[in-house]
Amino acid sequence: MAKVKMKTNRTAAKRLKITATGKVKYTKGGVSHYNTKKSSKRKRQGRKPQYVPKNLEHKVKALLPNDV
Repeated sequence: MAKVKMKTNRTAAKRLKITATGKVKYTKGGVSHYNTKKSSKRKRQGRKPQYVPKNLEHKVKALLPNDV
């Protein structure tokens, strides 16, 4: 009988990317609308890429078995 393949979690695949060095990168949410009450600093920080902490990386990589 054939081995069952791991399925990629599509939610995670759309939001996360594994970099060449193995870090997991994502974009911070909450900066697309209702921006008038947010400070310039807060909006600027929202544009920067964020990285998943080392202690959670293995859980995230389990959701992305095929490195989408």
